[in-house]
Amino acid sequence: MAEDTGGRSRRSSKVARMIAEYDVDESLGDELERLWTAEGQQRKSLRDLADFFNKQLLESAMTAAGISTVNGEVSNLYRLLTADDVSSGMRTEARTRLEREGVDIEQLERDFVSYQAIRSYLTEYRDASYEQPSDSEQVESVLDSIRRLQSRLRSLTEGSLDRLRSTGRITLGEFRLFIDIDVLCEDCGAQYGVIDLLERGGCDCEGET
Repeated sequence: MAEDTGGRSRRSSKVARMIAEYDVDESLGDELERLWTAEGQQRKSLRDLADFFNKQLLESAMTAAGISTVNGEVSNLYRLLTADDVSSGMRTEARTRLEREGVDIEQLERDFVSYQAIRSYLTEYRDASYEQPSDSEQVESVLDSIRRLQSRLRSLTEGSLDRLRSTGRITLGEFRLFIDIDVLCEDCGAQYGVIDLLERGGCDCEGET
């Protein structure tokens, strides 16, 4: 489906819909584009922008429910709802609190956007562009694949443990999962988590790659 804005046909965008539905300041779109196309350390990745955008949705939903917040509270709640290193008990507690105070948490979580949605919004809806080196694109693609697999494994494991615990098949208190893959370079002896290794650009080996 396409939208016609100012005489120009554009593909529909979940990000644009959420900006309208959550009554978020329309300048947020300009801010997303500015941060994505900025130079140097000011530039934000698509994943960072997705987190930034979703926090705006969370804050808007809390405001609409009449919930007052203090500095840093929205970011902390978003972390509790989405971070991989948060225990199931802490996540449930955060969801229950928001639901009790009037936030439709299930709908909100469905409305959270992915980095792919941010990319489509910027490149197809706003016609923005950023030339990223091809090597970086390949590394980022591998990182995304690993993170998706880790997220799926975490979700599967956590759900399975919860079900086994709730049915009395195992004994387990509040728990936290650690999904790590380490890489050991046998040439230089350095060992890193695979994500750390990719983000730092390799191990301690010297010489041409």
